[in-house]
Amino acid sequence: MRAYYFDNLPGDQRLQHDSGRSTDSDHLRELGVLYWTIPLDTPGGWELAIDTLCKERGYRNRDTVNITKESKLKSFYEEHLHEDEEIRYILSGSGFFDVREHHPTDEWIRIHVFPGDLLVLPAGIYHRFTLDESNQVKALRLFKEEPKWIPYARGPQTDSNAYREAAASVAVA
Repeated sequence: MRAYYFDNLPGDQRLQHDSGRSTDSDHLRELGVLYWTIPLDTPGGWELAIDTLCKERGYRNRDTVNITKESKLKSFYEEHLHEDEEIRYILSGSGFFDVREHHPTDEWIRIHVFPGDLLVLPAGIYHRFTLDESNQVKALRLFKEEPKWIPYARGPQTDSNAYREAAASVAVA
């Protein structure tokens, strides 16, 4: 995982867009974003490590998603939030999760994920996803309840969403 501020310059969303201002997992944690590295060649298998994490965090369901350039990539890149955590463990390929830093700037932080990276985005955080130039990512999705992916596009109604307000208050605290 590599995290930095997005440069906001026009161009292919799959490019780095690195502003030269890096950030780290400690700052992401302040935003409610959690990160683990679980190498695919973990002794005993990555599956055991994932199962342990699922027990600790109450994740009961999972599925696998394979995203390619031909997928509905455009909808993933539109700024949105979910009312549930978004948990992804990268199995192959790579891509970018962009998350909004709440205060004081509302800037995008770009998180480049690779195989073995596990990322948890809190409910209510504005974010988007895109592939990088590898044009493919396979990820294990984890869920507390039944698998679902319901995006709520950014707007006045989602700005006052209870999950959004809770996520924004974490960043301010």
